[in-house]
Parts: sequence; structure tokens; C-alpha cells
Amino acid sequence: MMKILYSFLILLLVQANGLTQSQDKKIKISDDLELIQISDDAYIHVSYTISPKWGRIGANGLLLIDNKQAFLFDSPWSDKQTEELISWAEDSMNIEIVGFIPNHWHEDCMGGLKYIQEKGINSYANQMTIEIAKTNDLPVPENEFKDSLELKLGEKLIKCYYFGAAHSMDNIVVWIPSEQILFPACMVKDMYANNLGNTADGDLNSYPTTITKVMNKFPTAKIVIPGHGAYGGKELLEHTLKLTKK
Repeated sequence: MMKILYSFLILLLVQANGLTQSQDKKIKISDDLELIQISDDAYIHVSYTISPKWGRIGANGLLLIDNKQAFLFDSPWSDKQTEELISWAEDSMNIEIVGFIPNHWHEDCMGGLKYIQEKGINSYANQMTIEIAKTNDLPVPENEFKDSLELKLGEKLIKCYYFGAAHSMDNIVVWIPSEQILFPACMVKDMYANNLGNTADGDLNSYPTTITKVMNKFPTAKIVIPGHGAYGGKELLEHTLKLTKK
């Protein structure tokens, strides 16, 4: 009976979340790139690629704006898509990207770092992300932090935290207090997910502990953005924690 009730509640949350997102302002930049406005100053960027194993996959990132300047959190899959996104933001939104932070080292987070660096945009990352990037001969973010990092974009605070391994060994979360937005990326799954996805570079034993730390740290989060799929609220954290215990 409890399992049926839980499934029913999940269905209601998914339907409500889908209705909310259908009302969001979507901007199509290209066939494989779009923006979803989630607040006056914040947009989810969604980029798509074709995976031989998974088919067409969309990946989420975040664009935060204050006074014509912006930070990019995770890049699209490739340098080409990242150039499309940044060029569109500069030309159509009249903003300057001044900083970049990847969630972890995978291509759906920093596949566009080479172009970002060519633009002279400052990049910041967990020191573990930097070490893994060097080991894998990938573009390397310039500025590192260990446990936490606090930056300012105009009047907006940007807070980055490393709570432990989950989807990957180096994954962080980003908290935007002014918007009550939490961006844990691939660490957190959307409400349609029935498993944790790709954990080949992560730690299943640490996963539930890490998610629990995130839940306890951000009880006021209103918008939670997963790495793939539809955004929602704190129910995404609760859903992911349940998936870690399957």
C-alpha cells in the first residue's frame, strides 16, 4: 500500500513539475541548444548530443545574470555548442560571460572549456576536477578550490561546495541564495529517473551520504536543477536518495 501511495505521489509531482515547465519561457537557439528561463536572472541551458549507447541526450547547465554580466555553470557538450551559446547570449541578451564553473570533469559539464578559455573567461573548479582533467589530457580550469568557494556576480552571491563523491568523485553543487537555486547537476536525478545512471566514475557507497549532506545544507532550496531532465524542487533530492538505496 505504501509503495502504491509513493508511486502516486511521484506521479503527481512529475505532472505538476511538467505543467510548470511547460509555462516557462523557452528560447530555441538551434536544433540542439535551448534556454529555459526560470527566474528574472537565471536560465537553464539545455544542449543535446547523440550517444551510441543512450541515443539523443539533453544536458542541463545554468546561466546566471546580474547587470549585463553572467556566470556559466557547466558548458554544453562541445566547443561548437558553447560558442553558439555564448555568442547568442552576447548578441541577443547583450551580456558578457565573466566566469565559468563546471560541476565535474565529464564532457556534459566542461566539453566547451577550450572555447571558454579562448574567450579569456575565468574558470573555477574543484581541485579534484583539475587533477582529473590533467590526468585525462583535457583542458584545465585555471582556479581551484578544495571544500568551498564563494564568488560575487554583481550583487549576487555564488557558493560552491564539495560534499563528497556521488555521480563522480569530484562533483560539486552550486547554490545561488538570491534565487534559491541549487544546481547539483548529475549528482541529482529528475523525477522520471528509475536509476542513478552512469556511475562508472563515481562512488555508490558514498552517494547516499553525499546526497544527505546536500539535503541538510539547503533546506530552503526552491529550484533544484539536475544534470539531465526536468528541474523541480527538493523532491528531486529525496527521489535521488531513494534511488541510492535501491
